[in-house]
Amino acid sequence: MTLSLTALIVLSATPTYELDGHTLKVPTPIVFETGKATLAPESDAAIEFVKRYLDDKPSISTLRVEVHSDEQADEKAAQTLSEARAAAVVNALTKKGADCRRLIAVGFGSSKPVAPNDTPENRARNRRTAFVNAALRNRLIGGMPLDGGGVAAPTPCP
Repeated sequence: MTLSLTALIVLSATPTYELDGHTLKVPTPIVFETGKATLAPESDAAIEFVKRYLDDKPSISTLRVEVHSDEQADEKAAQTLSEARAAAVVNALTKKGADCRRLIAVGFGSSKPVAPNDTPENRARNRRTAFVNAALRNRLIGGMPLDGGGVAAPTPCP
């Protein structure tokens, strides 16, 4: 079988998606302005990647946007900020054309650390955004509720 030059170009332009469990591995991070729910410009590549994933995977009926924080801030403030940041990511995706009905914004605050909060590096690891496949063809994945046990943030989806 031989492929035309056009087919080779299209195939090479197709991104490879990797999952860790049900979590999409995004090649570049989502970055926010310090202490705010405002996306930094360096987040654009990650937003584009996730939008393309949604376009390429129509069977994923719900993608959960999870935002986590470290334990440096007041717990309530961390929870509120993580919800606002998750909503900001969903808003950015919908502005790129993603269907808001396929997205759920969820804040976890500091409730799910992946490292001890004992060094600046570990706190940075705990401040993260994850994109988790929550439903496939409208069926929940992995025995988790749609919100994954976090707090769903309001988004502008009707």
